[in-house]
Amino acid sequence: MRDIGALIPEARRADTAGLRAYDADALARYVADPAHPWWRRRPCVVALAGRVPEERVAELVARVCDPTDVAGVRVALLDLLADRTELLPWLCHEDRRHERSFGMAEAILKVRGLLGDRSAASGLATLAAVAWGRDQAAGEAGLDGLVARYGVEAVLAELGDERAEDRIFRVRMRDRAGEDVTEALADPDPVVAHVAQSLLTDPERLRAYLAEAPTTEAKLWAAYALYGLTDDAVETRVIYDGLGRPRVEVDGLDEELRQVILHEYAPGCQRQSDPRWRVEVLCTEPPARPDQDEQLGRAVAALDAAGLAPKPPVHCGDAHQQGDGTYHVIEVGGSELFISTLGPFAIAERIDPAVRRALETAGFRWIDETIGAVRATGLHVYHFGARTPLTVDTLLFYWQD
Repeated sequence: MRDIGALIPEARRADTAGLRAYDADALARYVADPAHPWWRRRPCVVALAGRVPEERVAELVARVCDPTDVAGVRVALLDLLADRTELLPWLCHEDRRHERSFGMAEAILKVRGLLGDRSAASGLATLAAVAWGRDQAAGEAGLDGLVARYGVEAVLAELGDERAEDRIFRVRMRDRAGEDVTEALADPDPVVAHVAQSLLTDPERLRAYLAEAPTTEAKLWAAYALYGLTDDAVETRVIYDGLGRPRVEVDGLDEELRQVILHEYAPGCQRQSDPRWRVEVLCTEPPARPDQDEQLGRAVAALDAAGLAPKPPVHCGDAHQQGDGTYHVIEVGGSELFISTLGPFAIAERIDPAVRRALETAGFRWIDETIGAVRATGLHVYHFGARTPLTVDTLLFYWQD
C-alpha cells in the first residue's frame, strides 16, 4: 500500500479514494502527530469520516483543543468529532470566546448546536444570517441540530423575534414547514425580506399580495420576487409605474451618474440594499457603454496634444497585478490618472489642471472631490469584505483583488 506522502504528494493534491481505503488507525495516528504537514493531516481527517477508531478519539480531541495546532486541521477535526459529547465542556468554556484561529469560532458554535447546547442558539442565528456562505452554512447546521433535538418551537422560543437574524430563522422554519411566508416581505429589515422573497414560489400569491402589502417596500419586494419567478419585465414595469416609480433619492447624485451606477451595481447588490434600487434597475434602460479602445485613444490623444507625454493605458487589474475593476490607469507626469470603463469619467490621485483641461476638452467629465464623495445611499456593494453603500469615486473607479 502507498504511504500517506504518496497519496498526498503536495498541497491540494490528495488521492481521496486511496485515503478512504487506507487503514483508519494509521490515518488517525498521522493526524494526531502535529509534526506532520498540516496540508497532509487535513485530508486524512476528512478520510476518517464514519470510521474514527475509538482508541484514538482522545488523541484527536487533544489536537482540537491545542490552540497551537493549525486551524484548518482543528476545524476539520471538529466536523469529524461533532457527535462526541465529551467535547462539550471544552466547547462551552469561557476561554472559547477568545478563540482567534481562522474558522474556529464558527466551527465551535456549530458543534455546540449539533451537541444540543441551547445557549448557542443566539450565536448560531447570528452566524446563519451572515453573507459568507461557509459561515452561514455552519450557523444553519448548528440550528438544525438544535431543532432535531428539541423541536422548532423550543428553538423559536429560545430566540424570540426582536433581532432580524432571529426572524430570518423563523422565516426559514416556516417555509420548511410549508407555510406561506409572503408577509415577511413587509419586515422592516431588508435582509429578512430578501430571504423571504428568495423562498417564494407562487406568482399568483405575490400578485394578490401586491394589493394588501402594507408598505411600498413590501410591494417592491413582491414585484422583485415576482420578476424572479416570471422574468416578465413588462409586468414589473406596470407594477412599478403603478407605485409611482419610487426610488432612492441621493443628494448630489445627478442622473447621468445615477444611471451608470444603478445599472452596474444594483443587479448584484447585497442583501441589505433598499428594494427601490432593485426594482428601478429592472424598469429602466441602461446607458450605452463606451467603446473602451476609442475612449482610451481619445484620452491619450488629448494628453499628447497638450504635451503631457502619457504612458500607455493599463487596466486596473494589470496595474495591481491581480483582481479586476472598472477603470484604466494612465501614468502622466509621475501621477496616475484613472479613466472609468463605465463612461467618460476621469479622476487623478494628484490634480493637475493641465490634465483636467485636456480631458474635459476631449469630452471627459472630471470627478472632483465633491462629486466623488457622494454616497449611493441604500445600495450596498461588496468591497474588500465590507458590504456598505460606497462613494461615487469608488463605484466609478472600482477595484477588487
